[in-house]
Amino acid sequence: MTNKKYELTNENCSVYDVMGIIGGKWKIDIIYHLGENTLRFGELKKSLLPITQQMLSKQLKELENNNIVKRKTYSEIPPKVEYSLTDIGKSLNPVIQSIIKWASYYSDHLSKK
Repeated sequence: MTNKKYELTNENCSVYDVMGIIGGKWKIDIIYHLGENTLRFGELKKSLLPITQQMLSKQLKELENNNIVKRKTYSEIPPKVEYSLTDIGKSLNPVIQSIIKWASYYSDHLSKK
């Protein structure tokens, strides 16, 4: 197997597109906490303290629009909504685990601003 060097150019900006989709303060945390789970909004919010309800709603909507998260609404009273990862979202799990491992390994060398 050869080690192919990947060069970022304007032509292959899909890396930047992906970072635009999963980047930000909360999205990786949301994907991580959903993992293989299905969670209701309140459960997810509790696991992401101190996220605000408005910010969680916004982030979930963006992830849903990008086919990373799916939202299932039940016609019940009171309303019940559950969130889970799509297959595309689940495919990010090993990537996020690698990022966590990398960050843990190099945390002493990273600038903390």
